[in-house]
Amino acid sequence: MKKVVLGIGNPIIGDDGVAFHVIEALQENPPPGEVTLTANDVSGLAILDLIADYDEAIIVDAIQTVNGVPGEIYRLKVDDFRVTKHTISPHDVDLPTALDIGKILKINLPSRISIIAIEIPDAYEFSTVLTDAVSAAVNPAAQMAREILAE
Repeated sequence: MKKVVLGIGNPIIGDDGVAFHVIEALQENPPPGEVTLTANDVSGLAILDLIADYDEAIIVDAIQTVNGVPGEIYRLKVDDFRVTKHTISPHDVDLPTALDIGKILKINLPSRISIIAIEIPDAYEFSTVLTDAVSAAVNPAAQMAREILAE
């Protein structure tokens, strides 16, 4: 069974790059089995290229919620993002819409997709350093990915 853990974010916008750090933590102590560990700054339809032909995908990304506590880790499903669909441009397509388009295009997508989202306080400050609260979430998020892979 081919599996991928895909970190998404921007490594030069501080906490938005948290997924890159999670992937680095996983690379230091790789999970067993055939697991690809990768990070990228893509969004929208470009995600399809990175998860195509895998049986399982775990997507790690930063998130900002209304009452979220920085460093909090959420395990989510694709359906948790089906509140609205964005189709202004391929760069603004949300994950559920991208996956729906992938199915229409008959792209071989994973049958199981999990999302690990890490609450961040700010996604606009240029930096390569994580805030303390978000940095503290890196290893627990990596451990959550290992547990999901083991299920």
